[in-house]
Amino acid sequence: MNEHIISFENVTISQGKKIVLHDVSFSLEQGAFVYLIGRTGTGKSSLLKTLYGDIKLKVGTGSVVDCDLRKLRDRHIPDLRRQLGIVFQDFQLLSDRSVERNLDFVLRATGWKSANKRSDRIIDVLEAVGLANKLKFLPHQLSGGEQQRIAIARALLNEPKLILADEPTGNLDPITSEEVMELLHEINGKGTSILMATHDFDLISKFPKRTMMCENKKVIEVKKKN
Repeated sequence: MNEHIISFENVTISQGKKIVLHDVSFSLEQGAFVYLIGRTGTGKSSLLKTLYGDIKLKVGTGSVVDCDLRKLRDRHIPDLRRQLGIVFQDFQLLSDRSVERNLDFVLRATGWKSANKRSDRIIDVLEAVGLANKLKFLPHQLSGGEQQRIAIARALLNEPKLILADEPTGNLDPITSEEVMELLHEINGKGTSILMATHDFDLISKFPKRTMMCENKKVIEVKKKN
C-alpha cells in the first residue's frame, strides 16, 4: 500500500498539443489537506482532471489512491472515480430530480443494488453535511450553499479516500464560503484527504494548510510565512 494518496514524478500534462504543466513532481500523504492555487489558465483544473482520469497521463509517473495513471484505461476510470469524491464550482446537480434522487442516481451508477442500503447511505451523507431535512427538495429550492453541501454529500457517498475540489466556493458569498470550508475541514479531520483548487486567498488565510501553486507550467510549494 502506497503511503501517499497522490504521487507525481516528472509529469507533463498536455491538452492536445499544448503543454499545460511540465516536469511536475509532488506527493500528498494520506489524510492531507492541500490547496492548489494559481491564476486562471495555469493548469489547476488540468491537474485535477488528470487525477480523475479525464486527461490521460502520458509523460512521467503518477498515482492516485494506488492507481497507476500511466496504466489507466477507459474501462478502469469508473473504478478509480468510486474511490474519489469530486466537487465542482457549479454543483452539477440534476435539476429535475430531488436531492434524494440525485444521490440515489450516483449510488445506482456505482453498483449499489440494495434500495435499503442506498436509502441509509443517503441519510448518512446528508446528516454529515447538515441537510437531512432537504431530502425531497429540488436543487432550485436550495440556496447556493445548500447546493454545494449536497454536492459534497454526493462526493462522500462511496466513502472516498480523496476529495478533489475544483473552486468549490467560487460561486458562493464569503459567509457561505466559510461554512463550506468548515465542512471540508471537518471531513478532512475524519481522515479523508482533500486537494482543493481555489482563488480565494482570504479563505486560505483563515484556514491555513499546505499550499502549492501552478505557475509558469510548474507546480511549486508555497512557503509558509513566519
